[in-house]
Amino acid sequence: MSLTDLKRRKKKSPQTQVSIEDFIEDANNYAFGQPSVVSQSRKKLSKGKQRGLDKHSTKIYKHATFSLTEDAIAILDQISTEAKIAKSRLIRILIYDFAAKRKNEQSAIIDLSND
Repeated sequence: MSLTDLKRRKKKSPQTQVSIEDFIEDANNYAFGQPSVVSQSRKKLSKGKQRGLDKHSTKIYKHATFSLTEDAIAILDQISTEAKIAKSRLIRILIYDFAAKRKNEQSAIIDLSND
């Protein structure tokens, strides 16, 4: 299983209608290297809705591939749905939480693990 399998699927939002005048004006703006008026208003709307990864943040995310059991995937799906956060973010939280524990606590968790 890779992190691409863990992506939260975004619901498609309905396309807003753009008038012909706005479309032509945006084409002219594009030709002159100016910002698009229509796409800026769309970005403002979508920024408020966006809750996933911030692609423009200073954090660098790297693709990782790893294996999980079917049970672990089911539990991850359930927790992700209940907490309403992306699975990859949940995994990062769990990693940092585990790393913050003392060595004896980590050993106890590993010893209790069925994997």
